[in-house]
Amino acid sequence: MKKNFLTAGAILVAATLMVTTLAQASDVTLGGEFWTRYELLERNDFNNATEADTYIQSRVRLNANVNVNDSTSAFIQLQSNRTWGDAFEGAATGADPAGNAAGGSFDANDLDASVGVHQAYFTLKNLATLPIDAKVGRQEIILDAHRLYGNTLWTMGAQSHDAIRLDHKHDNLSVSYAFIQGSEERRANDNQDNDDITNQFLYGNYAGILGGKLSVIYSYLDDGCGSVVGGICTNLEDSIHTIGFRQAGQLYGIDYRGEYYHQSGEATATGAGAGAYTAGNRIDRDAYMYGVRVGKAFNNINMKPALTLWYDYLSGTTDADAGNNEYKSFNTLFDTGHKFYGLQDLFLGIGSNSAASGTAGFGLQDAAVKIKVSPLPGWTVKADYHWFFTAERVKGSPQNGIPLAGSAAPDNDSNLGNELDITAIHKYNANTKLMLGFSNYSTTDTFRRLRTGVGPSEANWFYTQVHIGF
Repeated sequence: MKKNFLTAGAILVAATLMVTTLAQASDVTLGGEFWTRYELLERNDFNNATEADTYIQSRVRLNANVNVNDSTSAFIQLQSNRTWGDAFEGAATGADPAGNAAGGSFDANDLDASVGVHQAYFTLKNLATLPIDAKVGRQEIILDAHRLYGNTLWTMGAQSHDAIRLDHKHDNLSVSYAFIQGSEERRANDNQDNDDITNQFLYGNYAGILGGKLSVIYSYLDDGCGSVVGGICTNLEDSIHTIGFRQAGQLYGIDYRGEYYHQSGEATATGAGAGAYTAGNRIDRDAYMYGVRVGKAFNNINMKPALTLWYDYLSGTTDADAGNNEYKSFNTLFDTGHKFYGLQDLFLGIGSNSAASGTAGFGLQDAAVKIKVSPLPGWTVKADYHWFFTAERVKGSPQNGIPLAGSAAPDNDSNLGNELDITAIHKYNANTKLMLGFSNYSTTDTFRRLRTGVGPSEANWFYTQVHIGF
């Protein structure tokens, strides 16, 4: 018995030493994170007569960064996302698509299978002896503070892409090209790639202009023509060409940002949302957005206050536009809307005609005042106040395929309501961050008419979270 114990111990020590030796030889760096968040949410119905939904979510990640040699490296990131005690609604009929155990704490056999691959890519430096690095595989893509390409920041799973990205850097200039396979229809059902969705972009950034950086971008999202019957597309192509620029920096102690993007291409003809188009007609896309921000930080004053003013405008579509076969609702592509349009995430579907998660194609205006202070060492408190409006006024009669009958709201109204976001952040230590937040959204008649089923009240939201990185 003693001999077997010693043998097992020797094997364990040898295996540990071997793994350590291999890790050192391959230059492997391990890391990860724990992220746990409690939420109290009312925004599902905006009705004080019903109870708010409360739940706890958590994310666990484990990363491995491998430097294979001087010109090759790899990165793998596994993650598990769970809602505590999640007994999903389909428990009686089958397995949870997210992999959560069916019975929560009442499942005697925990079969949780929620671990998945969030990122997995390899990098080839100086590809073909050129000053270009190629990153190939599943990866997050973030450009220009998440405006058109981001990872969502707030969602537990975050957003990643199956992509090939080429990067070149020289002095103050950075240039990137990426090909993203957004959606791949099963080959058995789509052997001509008609239902596939791909995205490409060419991006350049130059530092040292007007106290900051100038970025330019061209993006092309190609959505196939849909099902093919007798060699003819049953749906029109949906393509988005986006071109624009962003300049951000600091001049004379003032932080600033200015950006503009224009979209062209074709839009899918639909009978509801952003215009009652005639099915089969070619719809021309002609949309734009711009954003401006100015701010000042007073670091020499007690609590280091900072004040920011900003305004975003995203164009929308009217029935007159639809009558001319034009689609003018700006599509925010792969942006992190949580960072821009209020923390309650009520306007994430701006360019998708969605009334449930956007503005039914009417566009959006967002005017905001943001204040930040540091009341105690390691603490930061932020307060943001938003005024939301549609870009195109909502009439009292049916418009954009949305039944707006009723006299509760005046004709030609655009007021969507106001949102207050308060956030407190505490850096507990170098690896741990604590955060608390409260938001209140006050609705309007126009907002309630666009969001069918929304009650006459306001919506509150509270959360607290802990993030540990290692």
